[in-house]
Amino acid sequence: MDSRIQAIEQAQLKSDRPTFRVGDTVRVFVRITEEEKTRIQPYEGVVISRKGGSLRETFSVRRISYGEGVERTFLLHSPFIEKVLVVKQGNVRRAKLYYLRKKVGKGARIEQRFEETAESAAPVSPPSVTQSSAS
Repeated sequence: MDSRIQAIEQAQLKSDRPTFRVGDTVRVFVRITEEEKTRIQPYEGVVISRKGGSLRETFSVRRISYGEGVERTFLLHSPFIEKVLVVKQGNVRRAKLYYLRKKVGKGARIEQRFEETAESAAPVSPPSVTQSSAS
């Protein structure tokens, strides 16, 4: 790719986007313009796919709205996205969760993933035991 295009794309990248993976539940705050008024609308759901890279990276979010499944695809670095919050982290073994389209109710649940911090992952040493010699 041309270095001029890369320079323009680097200037457009948003650095405030959190790291999230497929299976995470996110809340995307989208700026919507209706006539002269602008408002921010939250859209919460499960990330079912991510594709692309750099400025062209997109992610799809699926939620159930009034009993119907609704999917929406967002550009990660779009100026219309105010912010993205990770509500819950999901533990999945697939890169694309398109199978959730056929699941309903409890079958569509995703197991929650808990990240360990550096302090809690450190091994705890057992208490020292002194042995007395009985000779």
